[in-house]
Amino acid sequence: MLKTIGNWLDARVGFRETFWPMLRHPVPRSLEGPMGWWYVFGSASMTLLLIQIVTGIGLALVYVPAADQAYESLLFLDYRQPLGWFLRALHYYAGSGMVVMLLIHMTQVFLHGAYKYPRELTWTVGVVLLLCTLGMFFTGQILRWDPDAYWGLAVAGSMAGRVPIIGPEIVHGLLGGDVIGGDSLSRFFALHVFVIPAALFAFLALHLWLVLKCGISAPPVPGIIVDPKTYDAEYEKELKTGVPFFGDALLKDILFSSLTVIAVVALAAILGPKGPSGPPDPTLGGVNPRPEWPFLWLFGLLSLSPPSAETFIILAFPVLVIAALFLVPVVSNRGERAPSRRPIAVLIVIVTYTALGALTYEGITSPWSPKMTAWSGDPIPERIVLQSTPRRLLGAVVFQNKNCRNCHALDGLGGTRGPDLSTIGTRLTRDQLIDQVSNGTPGGGNMPAYGGRINPAEMALLVDFMVGLRSPNQPPAEAYGLSPTVETKEAAKKP
Repeated sequence: MLKTIGNWLDARVGFRETFWPMLRHPVPRSLEGPMGWWYVFGSASMTLLLIQIVTGIGLALVYVPAADQAYESLLFLDYRQPLGWFLRALHYYAGSGMVVMLLIHMTQVFLHGAYKYPRELTWTVGVVLLLCTLGMFFTGQILRWDPDAYWGLAVAGSMAGRVPIIGPEIVHGLLGGDVIGGDSLSRFFALHVFVIPAALFAFLALHLWLVLKCGISAPPVPGIIVDPKTYDAEYEKELKTGVPFFGDALLKDILFSSLTVIAVVALAAILGPKGPSGPPDPTLGGVNPRPEWPFLWLFGLLSLSPPSAETFIILAFPVLVIAALFLVPVVSNRGERAPSRRPIAVLIVIVTYTALGALTYEGITSPWSPKMTAWSGDPIPERIVLQSTPRRLLGAVVFQNKNCRNCHALDGLGGTRGPDLSTIGTRLTRDQLIDQVSNGTPGGGNMPAYGGRINPAEMALLVDFMVGLRSPNQPPAEAYGLSPTVETKEAAKKP
């Protein structure tokens, strides 16, 4: 019965004519040996992508991409929907596993020189697939819509806002407005579910077509070099004694992919889903916002760098890294492929992974984040208390209770995510301070908008306190283009 149905479908769709030659296409005979295990990571990546598709469809049936319901829909999945927590965990660890498998696959291709002629374009498309996968990872973090997601989006907006000339427009386009809100969540949901997956599938299809057209490279042998003038003829000669992919090579892929799936299922069952860590309120204490693990190295690098280098690291460094990946087959598309004859390639891999490991550790442990106990653990410096009026002291209490110290230090005590505010009274006027506190950093930067979380009386006290944050001999900030008024001159004389 099934055979009859299959023949009926095949007569109309042509499955055998299309897919059977793909499965039977020859690969170098050397892949039958132990070296064939180096070629299983790409298939494992696709297997994990399939898990993400299936689990992602299931999650989309419940998840609500609205600012006031996203967090609750995740709680519903975790605690009320049968096995909803397991579905979320599978989705997360399959995504993490896909990043790992892609990195191993690309490292193997680089070390074995498999990107050289005629597979330059195959490598280039692989780099695009890696970028798409990282894009899926980042946008997925935003959909958790917890404090980590809020701060991750705030940092991303701040980074994008540093792009010269068009930075504010990019931030506005990403966030769907001037501040992080429901429009931001909708846009990242569209990116995560529609835009990036569509690009990923398109480039994956192109990647597979290039693999079929250019063939799978044979394991490298010291002394056998790639010469574009003779390579095609030599490869065709090698394939005459090759073996069909539908055999030992496919069996290795299936075995390794099965082990990978078992590992992902075990991790999901043991560790459970990732977040959400809490409601998406940036003023809540106890949050420890850090990027997802594939981006911790950049987080760690920024924490070690001086402020003057931040813009270069944020804007130029990632572009240089991506450009270097694209240029790999341009710089060297011929010659030796064996790692033993390419010490520079081996050194690049060792240095790169050592640096990534060290910076990732720094990203995990660095204090470049809000100091969550600063509001209660670090007192207002005595110097500031002694020169404050009773009204400013009340403002200091608001400053503490609203957790401003988590991100802003006073005389070096407090958080380091935002600038030290010890002399903010010399840089911003009263109106500018009210605007900054109410609306946050222009262009969606790190500073969240507190306009809806502080009443007018608290705002007045807080701003009074900050206006007085300066040394007795320093004048207060003046509005740009205006002459000092009598009031400001008198204020400058006061401590």
